[in-house]
Amino acid sequence: MASFFRNIKNKLISNRIEKNKFSSNLMFREVTEDIKMLIAKNTLLLQNQKLFSNIHDAEFKVFSQWGDDGIIQYLINNIEISSERFIEFGVENYLESNTRFLLRNNNWEGLVMDGSPENIEYIKEDAIYWKHTLTAIASFITKENINQTIKDAGFAGNMGLLHIDIDGNDYWIWEAINNINPDIVIVEYNSILGIGRPITIPYQADFVRSKAHHSNLYAGTSLAALYMLSQKKGYAFVGCNSAGNNAYFVKNDKAKKLKALSLEQGYVVSKFREARGIDGKLLYLSAKESLSLIKGLPVYNVLTNQTELI
Repeated sequence: MASFFRNIKNKLISNRIEKNKFSSNLMFREVTEDIKMLIAKNTLLLQNQKLFSNIHDAEFKVFSQWGDDGIIQYLINNIEISSERFIEFGVENYLESNTRFLLRNNNWEGLVMDGSPENIEYIKEDAIYWKHTLTAIASFITKENINQTIKDAGFAGNMGLLHIDIDGNDYWIWEAINNINPDIVIVEYNSILGIGRPITIPYQADFVRSKAHHSNLYAGTSLAALYMLSQKKGYAFVGCNSAGNNAYFVKNDKAKKLKALSLEQGYVVSKFREARGIDGKLLYLSAKESLSLIKGLPVYNVLTNQTELI
């Protein structure tokens, strides 16, 4: 009996230690975020009232993976925003994202989506969820369900910013969206596909990048395909981030103060090296070397409406 109560006591102590450890980690993260926010605000004071010839000059990172937090702040401060609302999907647990700073610094209302229910539960348990007007939905996005999902969440209509980053059907999702009118659209592109052809992966509703090819490179769209689509949808291409993975588009009637770029002027080749071998390990290949890993795989040309090979 003594050993039974001893085990109960030890378990309670262990749980208390874990709980305290979790609380300490959470407190450390919140303090760190506050410090980063303060530094960013000082950067914004220097950025305001400036017009840059290249959006790279506006970059800074708080919660974004690269310098996109700064680019977004620069754009919203230099165009007339129709609605202080955003949509971002492919956010994982939302600790690293392109709209978290927008939510915290500018207090915009937002809708975030991710295919993992666990990630969405994490977001809902984060203090950010009650401190701000944020809606988080677990949904595996397809071109068949995207408009209904947006409508059901109450986000149809004018939108300040839309960010698409799902590592796969990005082109097809933007093409399918027809019930929102975003001032700014950010879409991830696959730099290694170059700008010579307007191509994307063929549409597959259940596409998962990690399952499509061991290299993790067979996904997404070329910048040329997004450029063509942006022209059809009435957007000006204003550049890419310096990392070479996110392309920025602004509504034509909103982009008066910004310089519209040609495909050649705005294209950025990615420097990050994410190619993986069959064993799943990083290979650290250049963009040119990485392309050889997916050579011969099918892509869809959105100009000719034909399937081709990489």
